[in-house]
Amino acid sequence: MKYERIRNLREDSDITQQAMADILFINRRTYSSYEIGSRGMPIEILEQIADFFHTSTDYLLGRTDIMQPYPPVLPTDLN
Repeated sequence: MKYERIRNLREDSDITQQAMADILFINRRTYSSYEIGSRGMPIEILEQIADFFHTSTDYLLGRTDIMQPYPPVLPTDLN
């Protein structure tokens, strides 16, 4: 995971670690440990962070450098 991406998104948005922890309903120390990579991050938290910053989990994980989330795939698009 690209932990610096999570920190950069938070800092670029002028959000403190405490505010981010409050948004995620977790302790600030827990959030800090996720951000520096000393503790594994649950998928649910990763998804919440991606949703909050309007990006994809793939971007946060370092699987892509594209910040925009993928467009939703509608059932009609699959035909």
